[in-house]
Formats: sequence, structure tokens, C-alpha cells
Amino acid sequence: MSGKKFAVKTIQQEGQVIVQPCGDLDLAAAKEFRSTMEPIVNDAKTELTLDLNELTYIDSTGIGILISILKMRHEQKSAFRITNVPTHVQKLFDMTGISKFLTPQA
Repeated sequence: MSGKKFAVKTIQQEGQVIVQPCGDLDLAAAKEFRSTMEPIVNDAKTELTLDLNELTYIDSTGIGILISILKMRHEQKSAFRITNVPTHVQKLFDMTGISKFLTPQA
């Protein structure tokens, strides 16, 4: 845990939204992240990309949110991808076994 304050940047382009969580995605940040993500995730027509380049830490709460997003997008048959996964986050995804479901892309 780095203690870096959490923030979410969103970039809207035609037909897609890029979401960039910055800092620590943990229990303290969960409510903010969920409220930002809910309308985006529920818009099945929009491509969703999570750019994790500035994510410094993620705990089980954050991972749970990512899994919820993955499930919802899968049910909607909507585009969802994860990009720029930091090495320390990728290791956690690998250890927990969720890498195969998140299919991060560089």
C-alpha cells in the first residue's frame, strides 16, 4: 500500500470510454470508483477500457470491483479491456488466478 490518494480520470472518445484509476484502489476508494464506473459499465454500447498505468495498489475490494465489471460486461456482450497493467498489479492478478479472465493487453 503506497498511501497515494485515489482519483479517477475518464476520457470519452467516440464510442468508447477510457478510465484511468490513479493511486490506491482499496476499501477506502471503493465507493468513489463504483459510483464513477456504474453509468459507464451499464452503457452496453460504449467500449470500456481500464488503463491501469497509474494504479499504485489494489486490494481484494478493488479486485472484486474489477470482477464485477468483467461479469457485467460479459453478460451485456460489451467491449471491455484492461491496458497498461503495472508489473506489481499483474503479479497479483496472476497469483489470484484472475489474469485469465481479465486478459490484460499492453
